Amino acid sequence: MKHWPEDITLLGDYVRIDPLSVNHLNDLQDAVRDGELNLLWYTFIPNADDMLEEINKRLRLREMGSMQPFAIIDIATGLAVGMTTFMNIDATNRRVEIGSTWLSKSTQRTFINTECKLLLMAHAFEKLNCIAVEFRTHFINTQSRKAIERLGAKFDGILRNHSTMPNGTLRDTAVYSIIKSEWPTVKSHLNFQLNKKRD
Repeated sequence: MKHWPEDITLLGDYVRIDPLSVNHLNDLQDAVRDGELNLLWYTFIPNADDMLEEINKRLRLREMGSMQPFAIIDIATGLAVGMTTFMNIDATNRRVEIGSTWLSKSTQRTFINTECKLLLMAHAFEKLNCIAVEFRTHFINTQSRKAIERLGAKFDGILRNHSTMPNGTLRDTAVYSIIKSEWPTVKSHLNFQLNKKRD
């Protein structure tokens, strides 16, 4: 069964974005142990023991057409260092959310995240002809919100009591987006950031 968007591998200078598979399991288990990311209560990151279940869940959502999951590969090591997705896919209106993203602690705030987002947005706007790309995060996840804002995304608002967290608390979801007309400026900004890191 074919889904929109179709399966794709995206290649940059530092990162490769591959369709997620169970072959990435061992790398992703090691990556999540880097910084014990699963202990962050305000986000959904599986622990190493639950990683296979998380991979299979994302693959089931792919079959349903609501998600396109990827593994984030560090080209320097050849290892999967995190996950990301196109999610909340709206083929009719050509909108996607880049979300359910996590990276090992040692690769956060590096060129890997910047180039990963650049590759995903370039594909969304230039190949899929999306009219908008969304980003969502917990309102109190300041690290994630700052990272989204550094990309050039604009704040759309807060969905209050949007969902229930695993610990039973209610999540207020901060919503950001980049629209098609803004993409050239955002692309220039991200390329500038990458070039600064290369210097």
